[in-house]
Formats: sequence, C-alpha cells, structure tokens
Amino acid sequence: MKKVFAGLMISVFSLAATACTPTQEGAAIGAGSGALIGTAIDGGGLGGALLGGAIGAGAGALVGRAVENQPGKCYYRDRYGREYVDDCPR
Repeated sequence: MKKVFAGLMISVFSLAATACTPTQEGAAIGAGSGALIGTAIDGGGLGGALLGGAIGAGAGALVGRAVENQPGKCYYRDRYGREYVDDCPR
C-alpha cells in the first residue's frame, strides 16, 4: 500500500509540474490530494480513490480558474500553442 501512495504522489507532482495554467495545476493537485484522501477514507479501496480524485480535480480546477482570471486581461494562444496574457483590445 505504501508503494501505491508513493507512486501516486510522484505521478501527481510530475503532472502538476508539467501543467501550463493555474487551472491545470489546480486540477492536478486537487486530483492527487482527493485520491489520497479518498483512499484513506475508503480503507485502501479503488472506489474511494477514483471518487476522491474526480471530486478533487473538479474543485482544484475551479480554484485554479478563479486565480487565473485577471480583470482587463485577455488570454491568447500563438501558433505554437503557447498561452500568454495581454491587455484586451478596445
């Protein structure tokens, strides 16, 4: 069971490190945290991990999205897929 927790934590932190936006980071961290909490509450069952991960991902994405929004700023993506923030056109 300890190996499962260690593997899950490594996966979560790797995913969070590769996330581009605060929404993606929040979803990754929320999913990992929710899966760990769900597993602990369920007594090591897979169902608790899946449900906790899904709930955590949704909650983390909402929190990340709230942080990401900046009033008066627009989000753009260039032809290479990179995202950047700049003032909105008038």
